[in-house]
Parts: sequence; structure tokens; C-alpha cells
Amino acid sequence: MAELATLARPYAEAVFDLAVEANNFEEWSNNLNFLATAIEDPTMAAVIANPQVNKNTLSRLLLDVCDEAQVSEAGKNLLKILMDNNRLVAVSQMALQYEQLKAQHQGYIKVEIASPYPVNTEQQQTLETSLQKHLGKAVDISITVDKSLLGGCLIRAGDQVIDASIRGCIQQLATELRR
Repeated sequence: MAELATLARPYAEAVFDLAVEANNFEEWSNNLNFLATAIEDPTMAAVIANPQVNKNTLSRLLLDVCDEAQVSEAGKNLLKILMDNNRLVAVSQMALQYEQLKAQHQGYIKVEIASPYPVNTEQQQTLETSLQKHLGKAVDISITVDKSLLGGCLIRAGDQVIDASIRGCIQQLATELRR
């Protein structure tokens, strides 16, 4: 994972610089998210991993998929560069890093909240207000349901993790008891 992050960083930074220059952040978000989704598709991943598929065939296939999805010309050029440098595996990490750079530039932070139960609108607003106060920035919240947490929630904001879950408390207690 760390290797992919390292491989993806210069590409994410270059794409971000292009987005700042042309002020087309959403276009690049869409391009990168589509490319990541396409490359992670199990069928496409099998084709990419198949050593019998030559680069030209793979290139034509991916560019055809991009044409149908209306990926920008700049996005297609990025895809060609990634293929030439054997960096297709880093696209997901690149999309993630780009979104972090974009959020930082636009003055907000993406926050992922995992909860064992669905969160209603009122609870989400309370969480959003608390997190904005705690982090000192606007937040963009995405919530997922993770039944393994048992109760509480797990909050990821950039490189910060707040584990207020029952599972986290049990793990912390087990660690303390081992000492």
C-alpha cells in the first residue's frame, strides 16, 4: 500500500497542478474516479493482469471505455502516460491523493464515518458541527455502515483517526490487560 502511495504521489500532484491552473477540479475528480472504477472492475483487472494481452490492445480497450464514459482528452492522455509507465495499479491511490489535495486547497476536509447503524440527518448534522469545531475546517462527510463496530463510531479525517467504537474500546482494554 505504501508503495502505491509513493508511486501515485507525483501523478496526483501533477494532476492537481493542472486542475488549479485550469480551475477544473470536478472534471479531474470525475476523470480519476472513472479511471479508478474501470481499472478496479474485476473483468478489466483480469485483462490488465493477463500477460497475453499486449499493450496496444489494452490501450485501445481502455481508451474505448473512456470514450464511452466521456473522459476528457487530458484524462485520456494521463491514462496513456500511466500505461506507458506501468502505473495503472496506482490509479485508485492517485484519485484518493488528488481528492485530499483538492479538499485542502478548497478549505475543507473529507471525513469518513463508520457506524454500526444508519445515521439519521439530525445525528449527521450534530456530528458535522462537532467535527467542524474540532478540526477547524468545513467537513465533507461520508457515512458507511459497519456492523463489526458493535456500537459507537469510527471517524477518519485525513490522517487522523478517532475510534469511539465498542470494538475499539474492547481492543484497547485487551491491550491494557496484557500489560
